[in-house]
Amino acid sequence: MPKILVVDDEIHILELVRFNLEKEGYQVVVATDGLAAVQQVLSERPDLLVLDIMLPKMDGLEVCRTLRSNPQFGDLPIIMLTAKGEERDTVMGLEMGADDYIKKPFSPRELVARVKARLRTKTARGDRPSLASGILSVQDVVVDTERFEVLVDGQRREFTPKEFELLRLLMANPGRVFTRDVLLENIWGYEFLGDTRTVDVHIRHLRQKLGDDPAFPRYIETIRGIGYRFKEQANV
Repeated sequence: MPKILVVDDEIHILELVRFNLEKEGYQVVVATDGLAAVQQVLSERPDLLVLDIMLPKMDGLEVCRTLRSNPQFGDLPIIMLTAKGEERDTVMGLEMGADDYIKKPFSPRELVARVKARLRTKTARGDRPSLASGILSVQDVVVDTERFEVLVDGQRREFTPKEFELLRLLMANPGRVFTRDVLLENIWGYEFLGDTRTVDVHIRHLRQKLGDDPAFPRYIETIRGIGYRFKEQANV
């Protein structure tokens, strides 16, 4: 039975989320502030975290940053709860490693659907793009998928787990165009749920760390109206 940690300082929201998740058969633990959330993750080892941004003691963004800095929780699915008008915080949450977000007020049915999607075990499919292991080298970018290291022009760069997965997928299939929905499915594990802005934010972050100019891309090229691809050759 998957265990879910729900963090919110509004008791009625905690109870609403707990009731609907337990009705679906999930085990639910709760916390009402950011510090307690981090402690609960360490002690309870949840399978997924539902995390409000506005929290006492430590806000949700700092909780996300703290967890993502710990390799043990690099792959912990995090769904952030954001109030209307917190778009800037939403983008920051995605950049810090949140997997998805849902705006308040939300329907319990939608939240349950997001949770199910994040916890869904992906089955092997022959038409899925390669997620190659070993050493990937395209142009002057080298990815060591076993040591989780990225070198650009011989210099090591740091990436979040989702950024690393996204870069690995693109580099394992140079020249192939990926739609945002395909990237969502393969990296975030769901289809047609969530906002494709999740992909755009992570692509922007990848470009910044690679030193790539989106106006004159050397590595990641935007295919207008479709998606993205990793270029096989650098611009001359």
